[in-house]
Amino acid sequence: LWDQAALQFQEVQRQHPFSEWAQRSMLMAAYAQYRSKDYAEAVASSESYLALHPGGEGAAYAYYLIGISHFDQILDVGREQSRSELALAALSEVVRRYPTSEYARDASLKVDMVRDQLAGKEMEIGRFYLRRSNYLAAINRFKRVVDEFQTTTHAPEAMHRLVEAYISIGLYGEAQSIAAVLGYNYPGSKWYQDSYRLMTSRDIPIMEYARNAE
Repeated sequence: LWDQAALQFQEVQRQHPFSEWAQRSMLMAAYAQYRSKDYAEAVASSESYLALHPGGEGAAYAYYLIGISHFDQILDVGREQSRSELALAALSEVVRRYPTSEYARDASLKVDMVRDQLAGKEMEIGRFYLRRSNYLAAINRFKRVVDEFQTTTHAPEAMHRLVEAYISIGLYGEAQSIAAVLGYNYPGSKWYQDSYRLMTSRDIPIMEYARNAE
């Protein structure tokens, strides 16, 4: 049904290429392709609309369709995350360019979900390196979560894992600093409690304003 609808909308574009209905038909074709799960064509149709009508009244919806087409293809966190990056880019454009549009709220929610997904992938790789004592590689992954995805659910664990990694290579000052930030922002979390126990077991002093785990 939806694939037939897409063909009909494309026929409108072919027969009336310079009419206002041609613009609308491009978006309706993209929507029909999205509903039929022909995501590649939905993205291509939406991108064609933006190329031809960058200031068109349907531009926000075109970006939104691109975003949700990629979003619906995001796999579990154990897989490669290029689709997540594409979804994040398009959905962020909706929020940035069209913050008052009817699509902005849902796009913003999906941006948060995608960011959590990307942070989860970084955590998975970081834990892999940490288990194999590749501490510098692990630190790079956990630092990315702390620096770029600090509002996600993975931030507290990333800080704790940094504490673990820094202690493992003898960088106690760095471990103290991260533990202090963890204690300040997440004083009641299990991750701060784990960091607190780890540091006290190694006789590493806890910085003054981070004493909340006992």
